[in-house]
Amino acid sequence: MPKNTKVTQREHSNEPVTESVADLLSLEHPMDYKSSQMSMGLSPGSTAPVKALLPSPDPDAEDGRPAWNNKLEYILAQVGFSVGLGNVWRFPYLCQKNGGGAYLVPYFILLLLIGIPLFFLELAVGQRIRRGSIGVWNYMYPQLGGIGVSSLMVCGFVGLYYNVIIGWSIFYFFQSFQYPLPWAECPIQRNGTQAIVVPECDKSSATTYFWYRQTLNITSSIDDTGGLNWKMVLSLLVAWILVCLAVIKGIQSSGKVMYFSSLFPYVVLFCFLVRVLLMKGAVDGIAHMFTPKLEKMLEPQVWREAATQVFFALGLGFGGVIAFSSYNKRDNNCHFDATLVSIINFVTSILATLVVFAVLGFKANVMNEKCVVDNAEKILGYLNTGVLSKELIPPHINFSHLSTEDYAEMYGVIKTVKEDSFGQLGLDACMLEDELNKAVQGTGLAFIAFTEAMTHFPASPFWSVMFFFMLINLGLGSMIGTMTGITTPILDAFKIRKEILCVACCVIAFLLGLLFVQRSGNYFVTMFDDYSAGLPLTVVVILENISVAWIYGTKRFMQDLEDMLGFRPYSFYYYMWRYVSPAVLVVLIIATVIEMAVSPAGYNAWVEAEGAEHFHSYPPWALAMAYALIVVAMLPLPIVYIIRRFNLMSDGSNKLSVSYRKGMMKDISNLEEQDEQRFILSKNPSEAPSPMPAHRAYLGPGGTQEMTNTNYGTSTKTGYQNIGSPESEL
Repeated sequence: MPKNTKVTQREHSNEPVTESVADLLSLEHPMDYKSSQMSMGLSPGSTAPVKALLPSPDPDAEDGRPAWNNKLEYILAQVGFSVGLGNVWRFPYLCQKNGGGAYLVPYFILLLLIGIPLFFLELAVGQRIRRGSIGVWNYMYPQLGGIGVSSLMVCGFVGLYYNVIIGWSIFYFFQSFQYPLPWAECPIQRNGTQAIVVPECDKSSATTYFWYRQTLNITSSIDDTGGLNWKMVLSLLVAWILVCLAVIKGIQSSGKVMYFSSLFPYVVLFCFLVRVLLMKGAVDGIAHMFTPKLEKMLEPQVWREAATQVFFALGLGFGGVIAFSSYNKRDNNCHFDATLVSIINFVTSILATLVVFAVLGFKANVMNEKCVVDNAEKILGYLNTGVLSKELIPPHINFSHLSTEDYAEMYGVIKTVKEDSFGQLGLDACMLEDELNKAVQGTGLAFIAFTEAMTHFPASPFWSVMFFFMLINLGLGSMIGTMTGITTPILDAFKIRKEILCVACCVIAFLLGLLFVQRSGNYFVTMFDDYSAGLPLTVVVILENISVAWIYGTKRFMQDLEDMLGFRPYSFYYYMWRYVSPAVLVVLIIATVIEMAVSPAGYNAWVEAEGAEHFHSYPPWALAMAYALIVVAMLPLPIVYIIRRFNLMSDGSNKLSVSYRKGMMKDISNLEEQDEQRFILSKNPSEAPSPMPAHRAYLGPGGTQEMTNTNYGTSTKTGYQNIGSPESEL
């Protein structure tokens, strides 16, 4: 018997020895509450439909779980995870495509309706239960424990190809340490005594050629693998080594990494913005960007794409948000965190949009001036050969100093006079608006359009190094969160060394990632990006929402938040979680399925002979692989439900965790002391008040009736009796 128990303390006294329940519990191994005949009046093996209120934690309890060194590290980690490559190359594209400044209206509305509420929900459950994605949803409702497994699967799929993009950025980063930049001009090849431009580059552009041929060395179809691209294999290896080093020591290490990886991109974006605003055409790009096309707001497609972008911008459903939050103190103000990180994410998207379109505005002016020069030479040739009459040229036009306005005037005159044969002249209008309307996204923006713009910068290697170093940091921040979403639930479930798990995950991921560094690897990156995350993650998040709001109970959850935070969240969240967010997510799922059914499944293949992309449909095996990604990601949901529904396997929620056992024994010990005192004073123990701290009853939004809780068929008021199943070991 331990020396500090009440039993041993009373062995040599004259008082009657009473064995305390707390002392007995302290000597027992973790109890399987489901197999006990004393489990809340349940028969052995029976399962409750849903857990009761989350256990009130003992703030002094130590469960050995790592914790953030300070609040700033945690905020930077969440910002680093949520702010990623999509903010730089996806949001600006959607903004331009869907009405410029008008797109910001549906985006901000949906950020309020589904973004912040669901982000707050994930932060709250992770912080309260202090487990990874698998353990959290096993605790909330074991039959939906597959939510965490599906989330882990999606994290794995996304991490495989996301790190390939970091590898591409690393390759470009090292290629930037030379002047002129290697993608500034087309390479020259010799044909006998003649030196000619490589035909593939001549038909496209220098930056396009460098991307498709020098970097990817891409094949013409997904059927032709072409073998491994060893330059990309080495870049991918470096990327995985960086990720592994960042996460191998846990949040203490990754938290310090976030100081740099989260803040450095903002330094680069501000430097780019200031520099580009001093260059010609930047204001044209920004003005074009924010010129609202209000009619676009009435199109359903705009709202669907805004909802999807909100959804992925915050990293909902990946498990990284829950994992990071699980290392917080239980009284941390996660409502403030959710609002702050969401606002930072939105502001970052706006800042990145300003930078991108200031740069593209500068590029559009450069390309437009080049177009004017090229077409002016054509016109001079036609004038010298007599195809065009010199009388068509206005007298004030000087070909040696031809402005875009002069060219537009001359172009209009020639088009009017030579209306019948104008098409044969091959003249371009050279409109700045046409250049600005060339929307690009993803790799096309980062590795083609942006790199082309930087070739025209003074000191272009410096800006190229800064840009790709920024992409590496943005990618690393997101990858650290993704890897944490994978490792945290595994470490919670299996007590293995973190270092061994991280190294094993990185090695396996690198080997699987070789699929993406074949010569045809870019086509597989596109496939995984289109199919592995979109629909599965939306399903995961709506099940998270339903699990909390409809199964566990929104009122219960609001009461838990009040107990945890010390204040009651706004009624706004009650209605969002219970009605609005699920409805919006259902509509988003339906719209996604319809789009997948209507849009042809395929990819843009690079045709070397033409120096251009052409859309190809997926062959049957590739189409089967694409749909298999969706099925595999969502398969844990029905499998876990069936297993738990028919008691084929323990749900893992029947073990008392260390922190919960300590808190429970402390409460029972207090109860015992109160009962002993009342026994001495001849009081009825049943009259004793609850040992739990008094809490205000949650009345619901605007309600006046005290909330009651139905637990195992018995209606009880919120209090000590509501503490049902103990905290999950997962």
